[in-house]
Amino acid sequence: MPKLLRLRQLSPEEDQEIDRLVRSRTASVRQVERARIIDLARQGQRLPAIAAAVGVSPPVARRWLDRFNTQGIVGLADAPRSGRPATYPPEAVGELIAASLSDPQTLGLPFGSWTLDRLATYLSETKGIAMKRSRIGAILQAEGLRWRQQETWFGERPDPAFAEKRGPSSASTPRPRRTAS
Repeated sequence: MPKLLRLRQLSPEEDQEIDRLVRSRTASVRQVERARIIDLARQGQRLPAIAAAVGVSPPVARRWLDRFNTQGIVGLADAPRSGRPATYPPEAVGELIAASLSDPQTLGLPFGSWTLDRLATYLSETKGIAMKRSRIGAILQAEGLRWRQQETWFGERPDPAFAEKRGPSSASTPRPRRTAS
């Protein structure tokens, strides 16, 4: 059976901060919930009633009361979590971004624009960074970079001799109507 857990005596600063957090509209929902647990305990409610009022399980309410008793207001914040380590170090990501922003011809490469496959090959052969094509695209997208310009089908063609090279329109294409100006 768990031991009886009581809220320790709060300092005036902690008392004010708990009041502020309970009424806060800008603090995170988690912090407001945890401050409500402390506030209800301060009012003398028992653990099962506190858990029911806040909508958490009694062990969760017990954990936050215990953390507050040992750490104070700081204990109500989320503890940092480890998470998965970065797959590629920042140096490798920097090399990728620098390469993608450079002109391939200035690097002595025989093509005029980058593709994801070309970037992957360049990084692997020249820089010794093995990075998958899909990951390159995700990193560039996260940085707000587009790995190629999308062709627009409206407006001027980039090739001034496009109409001559294309040739005449087919006979099935109707001629545009002439309008009086």
